[in-house]
Amino acid sequence: MTLPISLEQTRAITRRHFFGQAGLSFGSIALSSLLTGESTAADRAWQIPAKAKSIIYLHMAGSPSQLELFDHKPALARLHNTECPREYLEGKRFAFIKGVPKMLGSQCEFRQYGESGQWISNRLPHLTQVIDDICVIRSVHTEQFNHSPAQLFMHTGNSLLGYPSLGSWVTYGLGSENENLPGFVVLSSGGKTPSAGKSLWGSGFLPTVYQGVQCRTDGGDPILFLSNPDGLTRQARRKTLDAIGDLNRHQHQHVGDPETITRIAQYELSFRMQMSVPEVMDIGRESKETLDLYGASPGHVSDSESAADPRQLYKGDDPTFANNCLLARRLVENGVRFVQLYDWGWDHHGSSLGESIDETLPIKCSQIDRAIAALITDLKQRGMLDETLIVWGGEFGRTPMMQNNVNKELKKGFIGRDHHPHAFTMWMAGGGIRPGAYGQTDDIGYYIAENPVSVRDLQATILHQIGIDPYRFGFPYQGLDNRLIGPTEDGKVLREIIA
Repeated sequence: MTLPISLEQTRAITRRHFFGQAGLSFGSIALSSLLTGESTAADRAWQIPAKAKSIIYLHMAGSPSQLELFDHKPALARLHNTECPREYLEGKRFAFIKGVPKMLGSQCEFRQYGESGQWISNRLPHLTQVIDDICVIRSVHTEQFNHSPAQLFMHTGNSLLGYPSLGSWVTYGLGSENENLPGFVVLSSGGKTPSAGKSLWGSGFLPTVYQGVQCRTDGGDPILFLSNPDGLTRQARRKTLDAIGDLNRHQHQHVGDPETITRIAQYELSFRMQMSVPEVMDIGRESKETLDLYGASPGHVSDSESAADPRQLYKGDDPTFANNCLLARRLVENGVRFVQLYDWGWDHHGSSLGESIDETLPIKCSQIDRAIAALITDLKQRGMLDETLIVWGGEFGRTPMMQNNVNKELKKGFIGRDHHPHAFTMWMAGGGIRPGAYGQTDDIGYYIAENPVSVRDLQATILHQIGIDPYRFGFPYQGLDNRLIGPTEDGKVLREIIA
């Protein structure tokens, strides 16, 4: 049955669309804002003085072991290979540990570095050289202990699908500083996307123009379907977009769907990116000195990026992550607000080949160590570190006991730890963050002993540093003023680590 146009319009205007148009006439202001790269967040009362202009978030998907990298525990070493005390098992939930596991001392050596005397593993020799620029937070905890919900909680503030990512919130609030580039760019390495998939950079209930734009670094087009087809000139593309734009504006006038405005903006941004993206994404324009600093290799395509199981192909000198770190610097240098790097392959259970702490973790550390230290050094040399906030971490930590569902005894190439939500390490650098150490865990790294930091605390602090009041910044959806940090006041800004 064909409905009258008036009823078709009524059916199309959902609750979300109504609130998007009510009062401020979203359609009348959104197009110009989206086309210029500015925020469409109408109430600017949430905006506060910013310490950082941009964010580079380095997520190690699978979650690296804090006990091998940043949390030195001599007491755990003394308990190595003894049965885990019952107090750490009774009433606890684990992803894979069964029965009574053995305690597992660190498989790496630790020393103190820098003026701050921070304990750092020998697996990160380059990072030790810039440790005095980093704030190591050893007391992070989360509500989730499985990958997908924990990743979603870390990046969207909710363990369920359908919520905006951190990068989307930031670009919704602040827009982009370069109208020819997306405000939120995603780069991946390690051969797979994180367990929670592309929802980690989705826009959720925000306009879709704020979702992350995934760029490829495998030698092909940086963004799929951005280039014109053979035989189509740029002038012809311009005429095509003008015609489509007229049709979309007509559609919006009759239906009022805000996503139509988003579609126009995305077409226009794509047209501009045809010229800007290839230049910015070309790290071959960098000097040999800079490429060597990162360990980058323009045009390199790793075999692990297309393998069914990339973990068994990992090599310590693979430059894919290094290329992405250099690209991240180029992107923020050109006005991109939020750059997200995902590196897969950090889930070291020790249950199968290619996922062990003793063999695979050192390879993964070699892939990131030099590049991250170079990123900090490069930004600092260019006078950009103070205005660029770098965040590093996974979605949870690893247990002080070995995983025992497959191997009950220590075996070379099969040493691993289970998921651990109660205490883990993340770090921040630049962007107005005071270097040093914050928080402590107990003697074996099981519980937090000092200055607990929740995921919402991290999110609140990140928003605060970029110039957004996390408590006043939200978006009306399903009758609620939704916020990244959730509906309560649990999240707190970590003022002790702010310079």
